[in-house]
Amino acid sequence: MGFKLAAVMALLMVAMGGAFSWYYNDTQERIGVLRENNAKLETAVEISENSLQTLQEDVMRLNEANKQLQADLQAAEAYGDELQSKLRQLDLVQDALRDPEALEGKMNGATAKLWRGITDDTGGDGSDPLPKWLQSGEQAGAGSEGSDSDRENTDSNGAETQASPAN
Repeated sequence: MGFKLAAVMALLMVAMGGAFSWYYNDTQERIGVLRENNAKLETAVEISENSLQTLQEDVMRLNEANKQLQADLQAAEAYGDELQSKLRQLDLVQDALRDPEALEGKMNGATAKLWRGITDDTGGDGSDPLPKWLQSGEQAGAGSEGSDSDRENTDSNGAETQASPAN
């Protein structure tokens, strides 16, 4: 009976040793998986925090750009209101009936000044000749005389271009 009891005890100890070994190995595998998952989570959290910081910086930058655009829009609206006010004060029909040549000269001069401004803003140096449609009126003598002191001339034929401020 002692031998049977010893054999049962030995078998029980081997079974317990096997169970402990399996439990230990299983636990170590789980710990390894948990460490890998923890490293992945830490990387994900770091990426998420960096993304959040980038988004916050973008929001601040966009808010600043929006403020600048709002200021530019207000300035443009104020300029538009100023132009509307000037146009309300002008009576172009009366001016055309009174002195059509003077009005044509003022319009051609203002158009030439605007044209030069556009070419300057788009990379020109101001030495480009005026377009033919604008030169033809000047060469015919329209607007060659006037009371405007702001005269511009880039044409070599001696015709003067004049721009007149709104009356």
